[in-house]
Amino acid sequence: MTEPALAPTDDLDEAVEVLAGHRLTVLTGAGISTDSGIPDYRGPGSPPRTPMTYQQFVGDLAFRRHYWARNHVGWAHVHRAAPNAGHRALVDLEARGVVLGVITQNVDLLHEDAGSRNVIDLHGRYDRVVCLSCGTVVPRAALARRLDALNPGFVESVGAVADIEIAPDADAVIETTAHFVIADCEACGGILKPDIVYFGENVPKERVQRAYAMVDDAGALLVVGSSLTVMSGLRFVRHAARSGTPVVIVNRGATRGDPLATVKVEVGTSEALTTLARELPTPV
Repeated sequence: MTEPALAPTDDLDEAVEVLAGHRLTVLTGAGISTDSGIPDYRGPGSPPRTPMTYQQFVGDLAFRRHYWARNHVGWAHVHRAAPNAGHRALVDLEARGVVLGVITQNVDLLHEDAGSRNVIDLHGRYDRVVCLSCGTVVPRAALARRLDALNPGFVESVGAVADIEIAPDADAVIETTAHFVIADCEACGGILKPDIVYFGENVPKERVQRAYAMVDDAGALLVVGSSLTVMSGLRFVRHAARSGTPVVIVNRGATRGDPLATVKVEVGTSEALTTLARELPTPV
């Protein structure tokens, strides 16, 4: 039978006690990037969202046009986002040998921007676009220039980016997108798609296996800023728990992994990681 969930705490001392002396694998979600100005999907106060599925994107031109119009505005916002204190704390922990690596469900690349070296971008990365026909990969910045040329004045016509609701996958809410002109692959004319994993799409098996191996190599699993609503992240918590590996979850609000947590801490991610970076000793 599943053990009852531990009562959540705002006391990081328990987390430090559980994690001290271990080398950690860290699983991060959208909550770690909120202090960088990128809202999460499911945190307290987040508006309801209905993400576009892979099937909708590839099967319907209208859906695809709507996605690219919204993404074209949102991408500029994410592109300007900077790492926060939580990201920087993980860099420090990795440099000291406390953190083995980071598995992130985010596509914003803020871990890499901060200086983390061993990062698995579980759901892909927002800065690349792939052709679904020939496999050509192009930088998102290059596509942005093409979309600007095809849609002069579009971003200005929908208002300043700061006034538009931005989602963690570089999506943005725009009401009217029917006039937006999308760009196809310059090499073969195929459909271009952000190099991210959509709802209804599987994470590549090789990427999943590398993530499992990173969890197995660690003495403890630290989950930061994820509700663990989707199985792509929850499976690593379940895997760690089955192996007897301690699991510490830092997240505001309930998560699907709470019943498996050794300690559940409900504080902000920047505060928690800054404290852990200060308090956790380098493993011997």
